[in-house]
Amino acid sequence: MNSIHARQTNGARHIRVVFNGAEISTSYETTVIELLEQKSHPGPFSPLGALVSRRLTGLHYPLVSDCTVDTVDYGSKEGASIYRRTASLVLYEAAAQLFQGIRVKIGQSVDRGYFFSLRMPGGKDPTPQQVHDIERRMREIVAHEIPLVPVRITVEEAIETFELEGYDEKADLLRTLPYSKVWWIDMGQFKDILHGPLAPSTGTISLFAVHGFEDGLILRFPDRRFQMRAFKGAQEKLFATYRETRAWNQEIGVHNVGQLNIAVLRDETPEIIRITEGFHEKKIVGIADRIAARRQIIRLILIAGPSSSGKTTFTKRLGVQLRVNGLRPVALSMDNYYVDREETAKNHDGTYDFESLQALDIELLNEHLARLMAGETVETPVFSFTTGKRRHDKTIPLRLGQDHVLIMEGIHCLNEKISRAIDRTAKFKIYVSALTQLIIDSHSRIFTSDTRLIRRIVRDRLFRGYSAEATINQWPSVRAGENRNIFPFQEEADVMFNSALVYEMCVLKNYAHRFLLTVPRNSPAYTEAHRLLAFLTYFVSIFPEEVPQNSLLREFIGGSTFSY
Repeated sequence: MNSIHARQTNGARHIRVVFNGAEISTSYETTVIELLEQKSHPGPFSPLGALVSRRLTGLHYPLVSDCTVDTVDYGSKEGASIYRRTASLVLYEAAAQLFQGIRVKIGQSVDRGYFFSLRMPGGKDPTPQQVHDIERRMREIVAHEIPLVPVRITVEEAIETFELEGYDEKADLLRTLPYSKVWWIDMGQFKDILHGPLAPSTGTISLFAVHGFEDGLILRFPDRRFQMRAFKGAQEKLFATYRETRAWNQEIGVHNVGQLNIAVLRDETPEIIRITEGFHEKKIVGIADRIAARRQIIRLILIAGPSSSGKTTFTKRLGVQLRVNGLRPVALSMDNYYVDREETAKNHDGTYDFESLQALDIELLNEHLARLMAGETVETPVFSFTTGKRRHDKTIPLRLGQDHVLIMEGIHCLNEKISRAIDRTAKFKIYVSALTQLIIDSHSRIFTSDTRLIRRIVRDRLFRGYSAEATINQWPSVRAGENRNIFPFQEEADVMFNSALVYEMCVLKNYAHRFLLTVPRNSPAYTEAHRLLAFLTYFVSIFPEEVPQNSLLREFIGGSTFSY
């Protein structure tokens, strides 16, 4: 496809499209959905959107130049995101049709779904019947198969609509975005700007479930095989941690990106940073105090969390507060308990699975833990990542004194198998993750995994020599390991620490934007890079110099008072 201009054929402008691998010629401004009338989608489910030159779009997208088009369905990450966004839109429309003046606010991810708080007219919580009515109306909207065709409107039109309907946070966001026009969807009762593509019609949202929960409901989606799993309910400790963070944001007065941007532009950044960091410090002090109150019982602190949660900085700051309480923390590195590389289990593609529990010498680790707790001196191993073997010429002697408390950090630390030789009462388990409660606006959420991915992209590029492309390509494998080895055990924690900082994306943007621009357009990572670049445009920048040196964010941007 050499031409960069549409060609004239019998007076009509044509373009060349590689559509799901087959090259075809089609008219200028043909939509993807029109191409599907000529060639069917090859996937197992109904098509929901398309990657046009690796950029995710809806099926109503008009093609105006030579390009590649690959349609996506629910079996892909991109297709699932479209499905969930569309299902949420149907929920908003159903609620608006039934209850004039209702306020629906999107929340965190819960059991393959999203939590939505509902403020009914009069400020009351919803009744079970009202939740049932919303679900019933959603299914009616789906059955009507209403086409979802976005249009472009001016930012001024959108701001005026939002101000009339009382959505000031949406108007604030638009005032801080560098756009003159935005994509707009009008469902009838509910209208909104779009932060991503929609399915072609409401009829494609054929499978979902609604469950009343707390002051709202949970909208659940199918698994990747497009099947509904049994509802397990919200994880209580995780949900409580989300609630705690939302309360922190209320104290700061920043619930959404629009409010954050306005505050930054008003030079309120120093106060936001001080209070946000103060919440972190208060939480760490509280955890240290809990441990110190049981110093005669707790001998082992176990810290786990997914990638880029800031576990290392958290551990160092916790260590400071433990010392304030008269305890002397001693670190035991789990990395030194890897088995020799040739004994390591492998993934399906033949690569080593270093995140598997079997990659660690669990028997030796538990033997050493038991001996340390008994007051013995232990010669702990040293693993060489260069040779992939445990060193036989060097060990590290370790012994716990009266005021010592042992700290281990690692992905498996919440799994009881990792420390089964130690009685549960002698252990204190901590789960660390960046559980952001900042939302784009009332109806669009920020994914927790996006926060961690952007943190990792910045850190990997600055300090580990990995490009943004390499980090993005590795991320699905990282996420798969977290789903196997970390998330199933998070409710085992005695306490959860939310490492998210309400202002961090404004700082990370300074680095991530440039790093993401280096991802080649022909790379498989470009789809994700393009999505993240669009996401970062929502934030007004904060200069990195404003971040305190002991902030957890310094683990990713550098300049920390701690050494790593």
